[in-house]
Amino acid sequence: MLRNIAIVGGGDSSEYVISVKSAAQIIELINKDKYRPFAVTVKGTEWFAKMPDGSDIPVDLRDFSISPNGKKLRFEYAFIIIHGTPGENGKLQAYLDMQKIPYSTSSVLSSALTFNKYACKIYLKNFGITTAEAVMINKKRSVSNEAIIDKVGLPCFVKPNNGGSSFGTSRVNKADEMEDAIREAFKEDNEVIVESFVKGTEISCGLVKTSEEEIIFPITEIVTSNEFFDYEAKYTDGMAEEITPARLSDDITKRCRQLASEIYDNLDCRGIVRIDFIIRGNQIYFLELNSIPGMSRESIVPKQIRAMGLEVEDIIDKVIEDTFR
Repeated sequence: MLRNIAIVGGGDSSEYVISVKSAAQIIELINKDKYRPFAVTVKGTEWFAKMPDGSDIPVDLRDFSISPNGKKLRFEYAFIIIHGTPGENGKLQAYLDMQKIPYSTSSVLSSALTFNKYACKIYLKNFGITTAEAVMINKKRSVSNEAIIDKVGLPCFVKPNNGGSSFGTSRVNKADEMEDAIREAFKEDNEVIVESFVKGTEISCGLVKTSEEEIIFPITEIVTSNEFFDYEAKYTDGMAEEITPARLSDDITKRCRQLASEIYDNLDCRGIVRIDFIIRGNQIYFLELNSIPGMSRESIVPKQIRAMGLEVEDIIDKVIEDTFR
């Protein structure tokens, strides 16, 4: 019998459109000989499932079910592909845990920790992971621009502490740019992180672990013509070059792969994740971890999977089936 699978996309952040694209790709690729997928779109308290005839019907949040033609259908699994809240910060996972519905991502605690950039950096420092200097500010705790610059230097990056796709992120080159950058970041989040600029090679490493195997995808090197890998560079053709495999020495490649695996375990991750680093000389700096990376055809992780000679649909299948072992 086919399992009823909810492919949950949308969400309440600026990454809504990107999430919907990722969800559409998952729907297209999922093995329909094993699963009966439904696109479930989340927006605030309005959750709708797309039916085969193109109509939308509401999801009953009391038990994560739908009732097409008056007959109740309860989802048996959720493949979460929401970037940002409530998918990456653990809120959706908490709901699904209460419903006893298995899902494709890290747990509540792991998701909340990895979504909070500053908390994640501080946590990983306990394991000897190198990260750039950072200051976290919020609307209740102000820090003077002078104190921030004394800590992180110039240039630096100002970004929402909880967010993705570089929304609200700015590179600050001069002290008088700091105020506007912080204001822009606060449009996306109530917390802002300011990080030192580390000049080097930006790379991204996707991986997945199941109870039976570890698959670390080829590393991608990111080269952008913009000041940094911002939203425009990420999603506009020709604005950035994503080189897979990255042009790294065998030693650095091995160390990056090992470090990505250690971080995955230290943070108790599950499912497919993507970890971003900066390489400066022989030093590897952790940037951030994406617990629900983009899965549209043009996203980094699907490209890495294909570069490895694997099929994205097979990786999706491994993630789902691991839950039911």
